[in-house]
Amino acid sequence: MADEGPFGDDVVRQIMRHMNDDHAADCLTICRALADRPGATAARMTGMDADGIEFAVMDGGVEHPVRIPFSERLTERPQVRREVVRMTEEARAALGG
Repeated sequence: MADEGPFGDDVVRQIMRHMNDDHAADCLTICRALADRPGATAARMTGMDADGIEFAVMDGGVEHPVRIPFSERLTERPQVRREVVRMTEEARAALGG
């Protein structure tokens, strides 16, 4: 059996649902700036593990898979929120917002 680390399937699904339902604009901002997809028109979270977060990004009418590493390996769920907030703030600053 593969090691899920601190984030099992149920936890990842809950985080994805929250990000995609409540933070779609932040997902897009993160991908535009931190995944070097400035022309992206949509982004949705598709997965994550202790080392990074994954998105499907629409850019140029084509969906692209994107993985953005976390600043450190995460070991517990509360770190996910802090890391996503950090990414969002970093992305906004990079985009001049």
